[in-house]
Amino acid sequence: MRAMLGRMPDAVIVRRRPPSIAGRTSAFILLALLACLGATARTPESVAPDIVGMDDPARWTPAYWIERAEAPDRPLAPASAIQAQNARLVRDDPSMYDLAALGPVVERDQVLGWIQGLSRRPSAPRHDAKGARLPAAALDELEDALALDAVPARQATRYGLVVRRAPLRTFPTDRRVFSTPGDTDIDRFQESALFPGTPVAIAHASRDGEWLFVVSQRYAAWIEARHVAEGDAATVLGYAERTPYRLVTGAAAHTVHTPEAPAVSDVQLDMGTRLPSASSTGRVNGQHPASGHAVELPVRQDDGRLLLRPALLPRSADTADAPLPLTRRHLIGQAFKFLGERYGWGHDYNARDCSGFVSEVYASLGLVLPRNTGDQAGSPVLATTRLDDVASRAAVLEALQVGDLVYVPGHVMMVIGHADGEPFVIHDIHGGGQRGADGEVVRLGLNGVVVTSLRGLVFDDGTPYVERATAVVRPAPTS
Repeated sequence: MRAMLGRMPDAVIVRRRPPSIAGRTSAFILLALLACLGATARTPESVAPDIVGMDDPARWTPAYWIERAEAPDRPLAPASAIQAQNARLVRDDPSMYDLAALGPVVERDQVLGWIQGLSRRPSAPRHDAKGARLPAAALDELEDALALDAVPARQATRYGLVVRRAPLRTFPTDRRVFSTPGDTDIDRFQESALFPGTPVAIAHASRDGEWLFVVSQRYAAWIEARHVAEGDAATVLGYAERTPYRLVTGAAAHTVHTPEAPAVSDVQLDMGTRLPSASSTGRVNGQHPASGHAVELPVRQDDGRLLLRPALLPRSADTADAPLPLTRRHLIGQAFKFLGERYGWGHDYNARDCSGFVSEVYASLGLVLPRNTGDQAGSPVLATTRLDDVASRAAVLEALQVGDLVYVPGHVMMVIGHADGEPFVIHDIHGGGQRGADGEVVRLGLNGVVVTSLRGLVFDDGTPYVERATAVVRPAPTS
């Protein structure tokens, strides 16, 4: 929480005799002592306020909420219904992309539509990390880097697999830009991230060739070319469908250190990442496979082409050979695996944001969600209840169930249960506030994955979150 500094009184000049050497020495010692104390002292401004409703330590554990959940182990939907809903989402939701339906050729207008739909010149001022305003010349350079004049009238559809966790950017640049000088948490050119093994269509290259505009199932944006390996359509599109496979069910897993094959060594795999099992029964990169799971990872060769190479996931890693059953126990347990992670706008900081958080929780249970909050809340496929008036809002909020997603403008929260008659949520949030004992708004600066009371949250202007709730989505298929 930012401290508000009061205005200092005007200086008054008083002529004094110079202090003696003893006096100067005593003053120096006193200042040094105060400096040492200041290193550990906590000023009132630095003390984080308690979160309303979360004084019981048990509420910070998944067991507390699982114990209160109704039929925590009863499946909310069978695997067949989940697969059917995933297929409908790709087919019918306009925010999704069906890569297999692109066909062998992509037209210029299609490519321009993808790029220009994202890479629009900012209308509001943007600032660099030092607070300086981004000049018009810099924005001109970014627009030129798009190389829209180089998009051909028609081009063969190209495919690739992502080889490392990589940022997706608004423009082909790693330049970080911000809305407000000094507020450097939210990079306005950061869109999302793609994980190893994600299939993409390669639509275009930047002017310098260092960046590619790619289309994945859930997002289209710029990615560094070094993170994509190009391959044929059958290999790329078939990669995500191969069986058997391993699915990452922890917040993250890493392949074992492999000096013989650096490209598949210590690769981070976030929750929901699916990798086909390797068919080899021999040693994997110099290591006996009995203590791990052999999987195939995509590797980018020197010429940019795709190579699939075996790697090992340790058996100690939190992975499974199928999605976890969609139950209330698993919804709560999976969400709590991210508890305390710092908020990362657009998957920045090697983390995730609110919509990325709920997406990955549900992905570990086999269910696909659109990437962003607006698309999740507006999906024509997901079971959504609009909160258009006070009466409907009150009724829906009273009937919230574990796993329901509650949306306010720009944010999503996942319900984990009720305590003291109030709904509680787990969410990945940048700010957040509540009313203090004096009725004034207290900015919490949560900045991570936390548990809060739904009704206790307020915006900076004091409006309760529940009064601005726009929709509730129940992702589990209803039929």
